[in-house]
Amino acid sequence: MLQFSPSFLQIGSTVGLLVIAITAILVRSRTNHRPVNAKKILIPPMGMSTGFFMFVVADFRVSWIWALGAFLAGWFIFSYPLIRGTKFERSGTDIVVQRSKSFLFILIGLLMIRLLLHRFIEQYISIPQTAGVFFILAFGTLLHWRISMYRQYRKMTSDSAIPLSK
Repeated sequence: MLQFSPSFLQIGSTVGLLVIAITAILVRSRTNHRPVNAKKILIPPMGMSTGFFMFVVADFRVSWIWALGAFLAGWFIFSYPLIRGTKFERSGTDIVVQRSKSFLFILIGLLMIRLLLHRFIEQYISIPQTAGVFFILAFGTLLHWRISMYRQYRKMTSDSAIPLSK
């Protein structure tokens, strides 16, 4: 197996994180006011779940306490601003994500918190394990956010008595 210096891995993971975050922000800003459906809401967590294959490699494995703590932090803390910042509205016969002025700031804030936590957690576990912990944190965040979106979407699709706006 290739061996990289810890500083190279740290710089590489930070740059990779920034590229992914900027991509997510750009994609997210372009998807506003496009119709959503159940598939578009539920497929991202299913696609992301394939990332759990990283734990096949022993270097990425973490204790159950770390994994549970990361998942619960994502579920209860990091998903909350995303849930609060995501609302749906009707546009004709379609349901679209309402533009949130704060969404960009929420994503940037979560990114900054994540970078700070990354530095702190790297002191206690290896860099590959840190990647695993932050993957679990991100999965918990995304899963809770998307489940909340799906519930909101289902409520809007079942409320056929509500008149369409716009």
